[in-house]
Formats: sequence, C-alpha cells, structure tokens
Amino acid sequence: MTHDPAALFNPRTADFSHFDGETQRLLTAVIDWFEARGKRRLIAEDLDRVWYADFLEFVAKEKLFATFQTPAADAFGPAAPAQRWDTARNAALSEILGFYGLPYWYTWQVTVLGLGPVWMSENAAARERAARLLDEGHVFAFGLSEKEHGADVYSTDMILTPDGAGGYTATGGKYYIGNGNVAGLVSVFGRRADVEGPDGYVFFAVDSRHEKFELVQNVVDSQMFVSEFKLHAYPVTDADLLHTGADAFSAALNTVNVGKFNLCTASVGIAEHSFYEAITHAHNRILYGHPVTDFGHVRASFADAYARLVAMKLFSARAVDYFRTASAEDRRYLLFNPITKMKVTSEGERVVDLLWDVIAARGFEKDTYFNGATHYIRALPKLEGTVHVNLALVLKFMPNYLFTPQEYAEVPTRDDAADDTFLFHQGPARGLGKVRFHDWRAAYREAAGVPNVARFTEQAEALTRFLATCPPDEAQQKDLDFLLNLGHLFTLVVYGQLILEQARLTGLDTDVVDQIFDFLVRDFSEYAVALHGKPSSTQAQQAWALGAVRKPVVDEARFGRIWERVAGLSGAYEMHP
Repeated sequence: MTHDPAALFNPRTADFSHFDGETQRLLTAVIDWFEARGKRRLIAEDLDRVWYADFLEFVAKEKLFATFQTPAADAFGPAAPAQRWDTARNAALSEILGFYGLPYWYTWQVTVLGLGPVWMSENAAARERAARLLDEGHVFAFGLSEKEHGADVYSTDMILTPDGAGGYTATGGKYYIGNGNVAGLVSVFGRRADVEGPDGYVFFAVDSRHEKFELVQNVVDSQMFVSEFKLHAYPVTDADLLHTGADAFSAALNTVNVGKFNLCTASVGIAEHSFYEAITHAHNRILYGHPVTDFGHVRASFADAYARLVAMKLFSARAVDYFRTASAEDRRYLLFNPITKMKVTSEGERVVDLLWDVIAARGFEKDTYFNGATHYIRALPKLEGTVHVNLALVLKFMPNYLFTPQEYAEVPTRDDAADDTFLFHQGPARGLGKVRFHDWRAAYREAAGVPNVARFTEQAEALTRFLATCPPDEAQQKDLDFLLNLGHLFTLVVYGQLILEQARLTGLDTDVVDQIFDFLVRDFSEYAVALHGKPSSTQAQQAWALGAVRKPVVDEARFGRIWERVAGLSGAYEMHP
C-alpha cells in the first residue's frame, strides 16, 4: 500500500495509486469513515459490545462489499462496472479493517466465506440472488461448523429429508456462524437423510429472516455476532441447492482456501496499529531519568517486532501473486495459503507480545487500541483451522517442495485489475501431495550476499539432510507432536523464500532483509532445540538438531539503522480522537 515495502500502513499517507479509481475511492472512504468516527467512540463501542449497524449502513451506501465481492461474471446493479473478485484489493481492504478493529473485519470475512459456495455453484439463480443481495447491502454467513463437531465436515448433523413433493426439509444446528443474526443468505452444509456416504453431502442457501430459522444466541461477548442457529424443518427447494455430493465437500474446503487468506492481512493491520501506539508511548516516556527506548532490551524488542511485522507483510503480499496466478496446473497457493493463515497470524501474536512486554500496564488501559488488540490478535491463529491443523496440511507438500522442483514461469507482482476466477473453479480438494513447486534455493542464492540469509540457508540445507539421513521413522510418522515441530522447521524455509522474492521485487533495503533473517535464524534454532527434546527423537536426530543451531550474524551498525527506522515511527500516526 506504500512505495516503501518496509513501511507500515499509515492512514495519513496511504497510497492506493496502483489500483483503479473506484478502488482508490472506496479504500479512502473506508479510512475516512473510521477517522471521522474517532478513536474514543470506536473503543467505547467495542467495550460496550455495540452492534455495528452504522458500519453496515456505510457498506450498503457505498456498495463496498458489492463492489469487492461480486465476480465480474455476476456483476449486478450500479456498481457493476467496478465489480470483480480481486485478491490484491481485497487484501488491502482486509488490512484496513483489521487496523481499525477486528469486529469490522469479521463481518467482511464471514461474508467472503458465505459467498464462496455460491460463486462456486452452477446454480445461476442462486448466484443472481446473491449479487442482488450484495447490491442491497446485505452480508452473508457460512454455515459449516457445528457445536459437537467443530469444522469436521465428515460428521455433520444438519439433515435434509425429502418432503415427498420434490423438495426437502432441513433440520439441525450450526455453531460459530458469524453474521447469523442478519445474513441475507447463509450457505449451509449438511447431508441428505436418504443418501449414504459422500454422495449425500449438500450445500444449500438459507435466509436468516425465515420463520423456520431460529437464532439461538451470540456465543461470544463481543461486537461481533458469532451465532448459534437452528433450522426447524426449513423448506429447501432445488433453487436453494448450491452443491451436492463430492462437489459439496470440495466447496467447503475450497471456500476456506479463499477465506482463510484474509486472516493474515487482518493480523497485519492489528499489529501495525498496535505498533504505532507502543512506539509513541515508549519513546516519549521517561523512566529512571531516561526515555524508555534508551534501554537496550527495549530497542531489541522493538527491532524484533518491526522485522517480524515487515516479514508478515512481505510474505502476505507475495502470496497474493501466487493466489492470483493459480490454475489447475499451478496449485502452489495451496501451500502458501495455510502458511499465511498459520504462520503470519502466529507472528502477529508474537509482535503484539513483544510490544506488550515494553509498554506493560499501558496495554491494559481502556483508552487504547492496544487493549483490544491483545485479545483480538489471539483469535486469528485459531480461526479457519487451528495452527496445528494447518501445520499438518503444510507437511503434505514438504517432499515435493524440498526435493523435486519444477520449472515455472516467474510469477509477477499481481496488482492488476483482474478477476480471480480460478478461486471459484479450484476443482476437487485432493491431490495435495502431487503439487509441484519451483526451486526454493533460487531465492536464497540471489540473496546469498546478505549475511543472515547465508546463515539461514545453512539451516535450510540442514533440514534437507535431516530428511535424507535421519527422517521420522514409522512410529514418529504417527507422532503428531514430533511431526508438527518438523512442520515448523519446514514452514520457516517457505516463509523465507517468499519474503526474499518480495524483497527482490520491491527493492527492499538489505538492512531490513538482514534483520528479518536474524530472527529466522534464531527461530530455526529454537525449533531445532525443541526437536532435540522431543520424547521420541533418536540419537541421530538429536545430533542433527544441535548441529543445526546457529547464531545470527551480529552487525551493530545495521541494528542501529533499523532502530532509526523504528524510532521514526514515534508519533507518525495517532487516530483522530
């Protein structure tokens, strides 16, 4: 969103000139709406759990969701000329909404999920209905999770029973369903009572205003409405059916593929706003006769938080390019996507914790954005599949990624005004172990002159030797605790690769790259030591683990320059009161 790839988003200086005119107007309008609202009111309404009806009125008036969430093929109404599903501008909006408050992001995010099964459906009438509802300003909901089963799509208790007249009645409950209180359309996953096995799965459309729809409760104490609802013999016709059989199962997983990407940009936005508050507070506070930021450990925490935050932004931005370039022949996004969800959001937690350790009690005060950020940042790693679920998914790609590279045309920066149609034509949700990748070593070779990149490359190569010389044995392959730690080590290699690609594409300052790989070296060492301590690790694996530990290359001059960047953020942004 700015010309400096290491700059944090700042509403005062945000530059959207790489987008078309209507996108620029809408993103600016969102910023203006929040800034006019002011920080005091924004925080007070969060603390008082005020439903954000006025924000949804703004969304409807500006046709914001209608513009950003309607594919060009389904364009409808006055906003039609600007309508497309454009992951680059969606990411920009997601970051802005996270920057001002997770509840506002959440209603956008759940609408993305609710629309997924519709835009993936061949039911033209349902798609037309969704486009019309968006034009009218409605939000959507995604009825997948259940109280007893979570997001286990194999075990749904939402049952469709033939009614004898060619239709069905749906009975069952759903849990953790955002927007369930007001959704114009809820995409609901269930199974038919008269069909056994995978052929019985269905996705169907429900109206939350229908008399057979019971809104039970908001299961969280928040501005967000995360509903529990029940259907009581809700009438379902063929016009309501979005998917049946294996297609319904794939639609569930493919929708999550699309939706969970937004978690990384929300986490980035939350961390950015928190960073401004923390550095401005600490840099202007005197303790024992010195500014707090004169203390070495404080500077180290800020530099680490800054490097981690910039890395989050770089990885997320580069992942957008792979999303937008995806095809049936290029499914690399299926690895990068769970890493955005799992790794970037976990790093967001770490950034806020580093800042919180510095500002301490100030982070609890009710007049700060930071107070809300401390709990909202923790939600994101736990949504759309836990960190552990996504780590297990990442492991499926490890052999092909590390050992069998394939030639691909280079993926360019994708901020063009294109419609990302493949996201709604992903096909069957299987074959992950067959996905191939380009040579991960290429990005590392190109940056080999950066000291900590070179050092981290030693560790990445060590991981390939681990898998070649002392890989998990049969018992360890069933030991999820051991495998998840291995997944963390592998994730760091992928994380570093896309960071380097984005750094090259954007001309990122070498100092920032070196500082980022300083923490990646330390993190790899941390996970290697953890693997050493696992109950099932063998002597060969323990020896490997200790041999993979490295100390980052220390450069005090580089650290000083990074600190000057951080200190320059003091007072750079304060939300309108």
